[in-house]
Amino acid sequence: MKIAKNQRVLNNLSKMVLSLLLIGLLSQNSLYGQGEALYKAKCASCHQIEKNGTGPMLKGARQRWMDAGEGDLIVEWVQNNAALRNSGKSKRAAAVYKEYGGSVMQIFADITPDQVNAILDFADAPPVAAPAGGPQGADASDPNAVDAEEEGGISTVWWLLAVLFIVVILSVSGVRRQLKHATEETTPNNSLSYWEEFKILAWKNRAISGVLGLVLTIAILVLVFQRLGSINLMEDYQPSQPIAFPHSQHAGVNGIDCKYCHNSVEKSKSAGLPTVNVCMNCHKQINGKDAAQQEQIAKIYAAAGWDPNIKPAGAYTGKSKPIVWNKVHVLPDHVYFNHSQHVVAGKINCTQCHGDMKQMEETAKVWPVEELNKVEGNIALTKPTLTMGWCIECHGKKEVTIGDGSNAYYDEIHQRLKKNKKLYQQYLNDGKITANELGGWECAKCHY
Repeated sequence: MKIAKNQRVLNNLSKMVLSLLLIGLLSQNSLYGQGEALYKAKCASCHQIEKNGTGPMLKGARQRWMDAGEGDLIVEWVQNNAALRNSGKSKRAAAVYKEYGGSVMQIFADITPDQVNAILDFADAPPVAAPAGGPQGADASDPNAVDAEEEGGISTVWWLLAVLFIVVILSVSGVRRQLKHATEETTPNNSLSYWEEFKILAWKNRAISGVLGLVLTIAILVLVFQRLGSINLMEDYQPSQPIAFPHSQHAGVNGIDCKYCHNSVEKSKSAGLPTVNVCMNCHKQINGKDAAQQEQIAKIYAAAGWDPNIKPAGAYTGKSKPIVWNKVHVLPDHVYFNHSQHVVAGKINCTQCHGDMKQMEETAKVWPVEELNKVEGNIALTKPTLTMGWCIECHGKKEVTIGDGSNAYYDEIHQRLKKNKKLYQQYLNDGKITANELGGWECAKCHY
């Protein structure tokens, strides 16, 4: 049987595509899966793949350390660069520190050597150039905005499987076509293209084609809206900061109340950042146990204009330098959120939104909802953190206490609630009332 020219082309194309798909499927998880996710969560705010930024580009970083004869030290550099510099065993570490003007990289004590190598593998062979995150965390380079694909979207593996499925269908249809021609008594007409044959087949089976077309259109629309719903998700975003601040040490070991540093949280829309004077209340006497801590505390002294070497016990020089912190939680301009209303009236614990900071060894981040749900006492939610659905879900589950004289705001709501007999009866029946039953789902509550 003579095989048509277009069928031979399809067979060769199928073999090539299947080989490429097999290679892609085998390397997908090992090369990009973990490394890409870690890069976006840990590195993207300071490091670009193929361009120097706040820190050196990651592509070729391992080779540069190997060329310096210190390839085995790059893992220690990533985990705790300050400790490696202070150890004196790495000339490369000192050179990089000097090249970037004494800029200190964040400590990643929780990252393993295998994870470091996964990041470097991804950097040396990325599928696309990954942009670096900006300091404010509100642009498209934010790592968590892309991580939505890993959490709820269609992964690359599924797209490869879809292409594989299409190739199989085309291959089977080609075999079927050749078998049909082989059984014909006359010479088959190979002049028709596959597209022409498809149109003829589709027209003969109009009902089935119409149903399949409708299903395909709906599936495409669903995928489009899923992708639109994942735009600008901020979960797990963690920008770099000018000074390393371990909450686990301050709030955990030392037991400092959140309100001591964020002292406007009960009085204002904003929780506020601690002033340098608040830091100096303790750090006039505490200057660190080791070189790494002393290096960070020296930045506080520089910001306050404090010279600890002036006898007898240090003094202010009058030359201060402001600390420029990078914002972690960024809400759109049209969204209104009041900390005092939630903390005082709603009696919401800080851990509900910010997680257990007593366990946070690194600087603050936007906690994923799965991690927030693990914190004891938190209301279990399902929507991604900082999304509208997250807020609405919390308003629908959070119980509030009214009518007991402990809160003037809800006492007034209680009096008004009595005028709505139906809603008031509902409150009496289940013995509880949630924020949404008091107007917490009204648009004007959160939007200007």
